Parts: sequence; structure tokens; C-alpha cells
Amino acid sequence: MGIQQVRDAAMRGKLKLAVVAPDASENSRHKVLPLLRARRIRIIEGPNATELGNAVGRESTAAVGVVDHNLARGIRAVVDAVDAGSVGVPDSGPGGTQRRKD
Repeated sequence: MGIQQVRDAAMRGKLKLAVVAPDASENSRHKVLPLLRARRIRIIEGPNATELGNAVGRESTAAVGVVDHNLARGIRAVVDAVDAGSVGVPDSGPGGTQRRKD
């Protein structure tokens, strides 16, 4: 969590995905985005810093890094589905899901 931790994980080659708050300061964004792009690490614009921080047990944070490959893959799949306009919603039938365009 946080810009420095995300940078450290990226430099060590451990970072699989980064979520950056859109309201992160220009200084914070400048510290991390060029490195992430150079390392070809996927960047997702997340919720604001307060919401992002609350999601990980902090008051606020400008960025969160994901080092677990499976978790990163799952987050990417959800984000890609939302970006495509498709979201899985529970079906009224037993255990099924249906695709819906919003």
C-alpha cells in the first residue's frame, strides 16, 4: 500500500497490478506511473484515495499494489468485464449467472 511500497514491489519485479487513486497528487503520480509503464505493469484507476485506503484498512492511500498473480488476474478480469459493459449478475435459477449489458 502506498506509493513507495508500490514502487519497491515494481522494482523488485514482484508487482502484478497497481490500483491508483484518481485524486492522488501529481507528485505521487509522477513518482510511480512512469516506473509502472516502463515495467509494463497494468495500472487501474481506482476509487478516490479515501475509498482506496478504506478498502485496505488505511485512512487513505494513493496507490495499492497487487503482488499475488491469481488475485491480480481476478481483478483484471472484473475490470475488463466492467469496461466491456458486461457484468455477471446472479440468475434467478439455481447457482447460475447471466450476462447483462448496462
